Amino acid sequence: MLNLPSTQSLKSAVRAISANAREVVHSDWRGALPLLAAEGVTLRQLNVSDAPAFLSVLTTEQVARFISPPPTTVEGFEKFIAWTREQQADGRYVCFGIVPAGRTDAVGIIQVRALDKEFGTAEWGFAIGSEFWGTGLFQTAARQVLDFTFKTLPVYRLEARAVVENGRGNGVLNRLGASCEGVLRQSFRKDGTGMDQMLWSILRRDWLFLNTAVAGRIH
Repeated sequence: MLNLPSTQSLKSAVRAISANAREVVHSDWRGALPLLAAEGVTLRQLNVSDAPAFLSVLTTEQVARFISPPPTTVEGFEKFIAWTREQQADGRYVCFGIVPAGRTDAVGIIQVRALDKEFGTAEWGFAIGSEFWGTGLFQTAARQVLDFTFKTLPVYRLEARAVVENGRGNGVLNRLGASCEGVLRQSFRKDGTGMDQMLWSILRRDWLFLNTAVAGRIH
């Protein structure tokens, strides 16, 4: 569900946070992500201060079961956050922190990464602390990121891959309107074990049509 960069990929971004702190905020998403708000949740760019919270909520056995191995130290998450800023500046990646109402620390992430040089086809992944499973928080947050992806980024096709046994992840993708295109056999490996993944997709035209229709019925 969530693919994190290798340690090698992170090394070149260790100094990115201090450099970004000196930059002027630009309206272009490459310079700074917008604040996305919905009932009960805010999504924002990751901060170095999120690292301790991520170590606490994203490394539990429940959360880490179906994702690429997350960092195991605060420093590791700080390097990951630096890497996200570097990739964003290159125009190939965005990563939002999920902040529940009443809190300042992020308890999960939603990332979108380019699969081609035009950022027309992309893959998204997500992880959130198990404390917030079943609360509706993630689905609300995901809708905000999907809106941003299809209205601000050049993405016209967004893919997701979820381990077949990950019923919660596959269920939320289905509820968000994603279409299952098939099963990728032994496409994910963890701890030496191969797992099948379901391949999901959302097209820009479908997302905009469905959400415009919903808005029309509400108003």
